[in-house]
Amino acid sequence: MAAVAQHELGDFIEAAGLLEYDPAAITRIYAGHPQRLLRRLWQTLVPIGLLLLGVGVDKLLGLLSNQERARTRARECANLLVDLGPAFIKAGQALSTRPDIVPPVLLEELAQLQDQLPGFDSDLAMACIEDDLGAPVDSIYAELDREPISAASLGQVHQGYLKGGQKVAVKVQRPGLREQITLDLYIVRNIAAWLNTNIGLIRSDLVALIDELGSRVFEEMDYLNEADNANKFRELHKQNPRIAVPEIFTEATSRRVLTMEWIDGVKLTNLEAVRDLGIDPNDMVEVGVSCSLQQLLEHGFFHADPHPGNLLAMADGRLCYLDFGMMSEVSRESRTGLIQAVVHLVNRNFEKLSKDFVTLGFLAEDVNLEPIVPAFESVFSQAIEMGVNRMDFKSVTDDMSGVMYKFPFRVPPYYALILRSLVTLEGIALSVDSEFKILGAAYPYFARRLMEDPDPQLRQSLKEMLFEGDAFRWTRLEGLVASAASQNQLDLEALLDQVLDFLFSANGGMLRNQLVEAVADRLDAIGWTALQRIGRRLPRPFQPTLLLDVAPSLNEDNYLDLEPIRQLISVLQQLPGFNPDLVFSRLPRLIRERDARQMGVALAQGLAERGVVRLVKAAAGSPN
Repeated sequence: MAAVAQHELGDFIEAAGLLEYDPAAITRIYAGHPQRLLRRLWQTLVPIGLLLLGVGVDKLLGLLSNQERARTRARECANLLVDLGPAFIKAGQALSTRPDIVPPVLLEELAQLQDQLPGFDSDLAMACIEDDLGAPVDSIYAELDREPISAASLGQVHQGYLKGGQKVAVKVQRPGLREQITLDLYIVRNIAAWLNTNIGLIRSDLVALIDELGSRVFEEMDYLNEADNANKFRELHKQNPRIAVPEIFTEATSRRVLTMEWIDGVKLTNLEAVRDLGIDPNDMVEVGVSCSLQQLLEHGFFHADPHPGNLLAMADGRLCYLDFGMMSEVSRESRTGLIQAVVHLVNRNFEKLSKDFVTLGFLAEDVNLEPIVPAFESVFSQAIEMGVNRMDFKSVTDDMSGVMYKFPFRVPPYYALILRSLVTLEGIALSVDSEFKILGAAYPYFARRLMEDPDPQLRQSLKEMLFEGDAFRWTRLEGLVASAASQNQLDLEALLDQVLDFLFSANGGMLRNQLVEAVADRLDAIGWTALQRIGRRLPRPFQPTLLLDVAPSLNEDNYLDLEPIRQLISVLQQLPGFNPDLVFSRLPRLIRERDARQMGVALAQGLAERGVVRLVKAAAGSPN
């Protein structure tokens, strides 16, 4: 009866017409209904106050300096958030990616928050379906299990069959959820405003954080939005034969009911079950990492909650993504900024790296970067010594958490979700392969974007990557191509066009000169060496002794080592799809390029000058 009474109350917030997060509208609503606010305030502020009192006493007594005591208090905080309900769970999960606000020990506990709650009454679930879809349950579904197979903070899932025979999963929202979430967000927002005003140590705008959280939770509560996200995700990855997305049945989907294709699969973390399907768990992890990096670096539309329950290995070898309520978009500018930051990290240019953090929104433009640069150097130097492929993401993020908490960092909302996604993904991968390094897995994608993308900023980043002063780093280029090619997705035509674009651009003058000099040196050495061999075969009276004395050696130190170039050519030749015709098809362009013709003239002049100089030296009787 209590459950039915709760249902009869209806959704108070829905009755007020609040379908999107609007702090001002929420304030007006609860200003007229103080009784609802006071009851929830008592339920929340008393346990929160008791916890804060205990923490305060521990701090006064110096007990929090004990790591175990601090961890116990952090665990109590995480457990309290679970007890307080969905909005507080979501707030805790949001804070778990905010090292600029939360101390490291609490950060670790919040990262383990599980979005799982007991299911709710089946009568309420069936009533919600009928109310939202406007028809009796048995007129929509041929069968629908009354008992849920799983439940989380926002809703629960039932298994069933449509009239057409399709097996489906039906997600039903908790009754009264919007009112509960809205009221809790209102309370938490006011607490955040008080903290921002009265606690000087808090640098970040907590109210803005709560508003961002509110917007995302309201989006999650709208299953029509989730259906749109799923369809968009499927469209973006339809060319990938290893990725599956359940079909959405729009005729049986509404704001509080989502009907989707049932997927038979097992969690990636259930290694034995994955192997029983005849699938290598490591292969599935590679598919997941590959797809996630494509989402982040190429599409800019990514799944922000890839926990084990949302990634299923299917018997046909595909990886299925579930639950598209929490998605996020990263602008092209932000994606470019992330790649530029990686370039500066690899180049150990910590001054530029600190400026990247300003560009990405982590630091205000007026922040003094001087003390931050050595902090970055301290965090990253040892990790870079190991090489990008061996960098431990968790160790780096843990160290960075300390830096962000110490200095005036503000984590942008989009980056907080990226961080959450990558940390979750690495956790899944580590359960399969204890040696997995997500930064090593990501590097080929950064390399490929650098090699292929025509964006002017990335072209400049590529130049920074490949030049050290005036010297061109051929080994770095060979490494970039090898990394980019390791995923078998490198666009060779785009790469060749990019190389030619750069070579004949205003920025490529230095490289053109180096290539001309290197080739001239090598041809000069080869030519004189051939002359030397021919001359020594002549009868002694006819040997051109002075010319032989000035012939260069192929081993002279002043000649450019072309071994990296040969290695680069070897890497290209081994790429899937490599065809010499790709190179030959660019010859007409080379003929048309004025700079290419000038390179040919410069090469001829260089060879002639070298020959004349050697002849003059020979005539003067000087071997040098």
